[in-house]
Amino acid sequence: MNLFHGKPVDVKVTGDARIAYEELNKIVGEEKTKGITTSPNQVLFNSIKQKIEFIRENPEYGIHIPKNLIPRDYINNYDVNNLWKVNITGAWRIIYTIKGSEVEIIALILDIFNHKDYDKKFGYKKS
Repeated sequence: MNLFHGKPVDVKVTGDARIAYEELNKIVGEEKTKGITTSPNQVLFNSIKQKIEFIRENPEYGIHIPKNLIPRDYINNYDVNNLWKVNITGAWRIIYTIKGSEVEIIALILDIFNHKDYDKKFGYKKS
């Protein structure tokens, strides 16, 4: 069991991130069934799994996003007051929040998406 500041850490993939993770897992499973041993999907999936383990070991692993840049829907849908970003292969991003209590820390992964969707979610304009 991983401990952070003396507390156990759990990582949960939820919401849109769960849908993206499960879909990618299905695609990778189908590729492996067909004998495909390496693909961009597999590289992305392995990168996501690796970063989830990094977050499990240190929930503050990612890049902290300032409060004033947190998209409203994260606040409204997940009661977020902190947000973190992890860059993964292929310019994809993992977005997560940290919830804690006196007994445990939970890192909730809210989104796994490509750079274009990340820019859209955070209101960044393409120049």
